[in-house]
Amino acid sequence: MVTDYGTSESQFPPKLVVGQERGWYRGDCHVHSVLSNGGELTPEELAAGARAAGLDFIATTEHNTADAHGAWGSLVGDDLLVIIGQEATSQTGHWLALGINPGQVVDWRYGVRDDVIGKHLDQVHEAGGLCVAAHPYAPYPSGVFMYPFEGFDVVEVWNGPWISDAPWQADNAAALAEWGRGLAVDIRRGRWRPAMGNSDTHLEGQIGRPHTVVLAEELSADAVLAGIRAGRSWIAESATVELSLQVSAGDGSADIGGRLDTYGEPAVVRVDVCGVPSGTVSFHTDRGTVHRAPLPGDGTGVLEWHTNAEESSFVRVEVRHPNEHMAALTNPIILS
Repeated sequence: MVTDYGTSESQFPPKLVVGQERGWYRGDCHVHSVLSNGGELTPEELAAGARAAGLDFIATTEHNTADAHGAWGSLVGDDLLVIIGQEATSQTGHWLALGINPGQVVDWRYGVRDDVIGKHLDQVHEAGGLCVAAHPYAPYPSGVFMYPFEGFDVVEVWNGPWISDAPWQADNAAALAEWGRGLAVDIRRGRWRPAMGNSDTHLEGQIGRPHTVVLAEELSADAVLAGIRAGRSWIAESATVELSLQVSAGDGSADIGGRLDTYGEPAVVRVDVCGVPSGTVSFHTDRGTVHRAPLPGDGTGVLEWHTNAEESSFVRVEVRHPNEHMAALTNPIILS
């Protein structure tokens, strides 16, 4: 029997973890419990799993229901933030509504031909929330994302294991390629959509694989969503992977999601990686993949690449294992 978690205000998770200041926080924003179809874990088990996976926050995203919103008030403590959300499983694509109001349910009973998706995105934005195009290449009915990305804030380019034999597993390589192809044009137009990665947890052992690492001003729902919205984030396959990316030119520098005015000076791109033994780091710009460099056998390395704003309007990096499975990838740093 599924527990009735209720909907009283006292049962909703707080929007702030007190005492956590500006920093990089790890979180999984696509998580299902027994209250979703196919979910086998209770909220209590999900909370324990999130802590064991080294996460600082998760988002509760049950399919088309707010029934779990009241499950989290007693489970968060002083080390875990839970963001209220939902996965809307429409007829022609799934999407995540993150940071909605407790008890709010986003409609899902439509398809691309109904031409109503904008209305539902607006409702989430009016609540202060974030709209994420989920697993765009999920190979099952309604899983393939048929809406244009316009109006969505973020694209989930990495959903679950990078490569899996499971017939329902999303094609992450296709999602990343589509997002990457549009990035240069979107940046030139002044409105690019950051990438994020989530586990889409339904079963034990899935949570946090992968997850998104976000630079937030504090560990609060508003600050985390602001960091994701701004692209101040990167994706890790697990908490064993660490990464930083910075571009410097003259006296200035910028981190992931930032913008650097180089004033015509040469730019130095530096990436620090831990946890990917014998991996490969690739550097990507509006010209595609422009440079690759190996990591040592212990998986810890510092790599540099030189460019300028005339050659590169942005730079982002990917880190892969020797078998080419993704270990980490970043949002871009924009050069001007």
